[in-house]
Amino acid sequence: MSTPRIGKVFGAVNLGSFRVSAMIAGLSEAGELVVLGSGHRAAQGVKRGYVTDMPAATYAVRDAIERAEKMARVSVGSVLIGCSGAGLASQVAEVEVEIGGRRIEEEDVEHLLVTAQQVIQPDGRMVLHAQPAHYTLDGAHGVANPRGLHAERLGVDIHIMLADGAPVRNLTEAVQNAHLGVDAVVASPLAAGHACLTAEERDLGVALVELGGQVTNVAVFAGGMLLGLTSLPFGSGDITDAIASSFGIRRFQAERLKCVHGSALASPADHREMVPVNAPGEEQQGPLARHADAENRVPRAELVAVITAELGRQMEEVGRALRALGFAGNRRSQVVVTGGGAELAGLADFAQGALGKPVRVGKPLALKGLPEAHATPGFSTLAGLVLYAAADPVDIRSVARSRQSVTRYSGVALAARVLRAAKEYF
Repeated sequence: MSTPRIGKVFGAVNLGSFRVSAMIAGLSEAGELVVLGSGHRAAQGVKRGYVTDMPAATYAVRDAIERAEKMARVSVGSVLIGCSGAGLASQVAEVEVEIGGRRIEEEDVEHLLVTAQQVIQPDGRMVLHAQPAHYTLDGAHGVANPRGLHAERLGVDIHIMLADGAPVRNLTEAVQNAHLGVDAVVASPLAAGHACLTAEERDLGVALVELGGQVTNVAVFAGGMLLGLTSLPFGSGDITDAIASSFGIRRFQAERLKCVHGSALASPADHREMVPVNAPGEEQQGPLARHADAENRVPRAELVAVITAELGRQMEEVGRALRALGFAGNRRSQVVVTGGGAELAGLADFAQGALGKPVRVGKPLALKGLPEAHATPGFSTLAGLVLYAAADPVDIRSVARSRQSVTRYSGVALAARVLRAAKEYF
């Protein structure tokens, strides 16, 4: 089968606390998004979503993007950046203007979006984006494209994403120091939502819990847009630390125990099973782990107990965040868990019992060319960044101001607009 001709190329970098990853994708002439290359490496210089060591973070970015470029056999000059920390906050603002019952023209939509620019109130914070989520006609919601329709009043719901300025500038500088331009900084929950939520889920209402290495983002979607989010300062790395502390072992050993033998669900056979702390062929270094036998094996039941204890505390905080976001009322509303922490065996069942809601694990939707190793929950944000780039959403801040600055039309102004419309359409 012939390789599709690529018309446009997108680059993305996600600076996580556990790994720094990069992806290059292209949009074919037929409009299909194709992953050309991807790469990742262990994170350096990033803690809980914040850059803490600029040279180390820059090196990690450069290494990850070079791996992706080598696989893609193409280089990129600029990328989108995923942001998981930086005090993310989400707002929704409603704006409405009078139309007078006539047909809606392109300039009416532009005038509405220009008017909506006035509702952005960052309060000293950085605006990552301000996008029209959907339009309303005479109060009726769910209108994707109002052009050509008639209405008395035209409205729009604007989704505004805010972040603290200094952490975002540090993320941007780490990428720029790697000789890359920055097309946009995208909130991690928004990107992950593009990757692992369907349009129907976002419309009906769904909560997205992104369990990262050191940050957990809890976001609520409804009506096709992100309504609110909360960032919590813990993640799957805290489970690793709990294992390391409980057994007195190194972090890399604890991470291996968690990934290879760990589970969020206990089984009757756990107390009879001993799991090795050392990897196959790895020599014993230092003292044996606590509660280990002579071969440095620990009871799986104790490993599972440590994991479930820490995970229980985390799910309690997630449940509290969901209630604060107004998502606790309908028990049937679904929760989607993604991020690297979602790869823990049995997590969905554990979270369902802890949250009292249906839970599924979310991973990137099918993308042509996406390597199997990167089609996992841990790479949802990265895949979502290129999907976000391909969608090319409108930002109201880029809409040029027209000559008219009023929001209501009457008298001579209304008559002139009606006459112009009549000449154009009838």
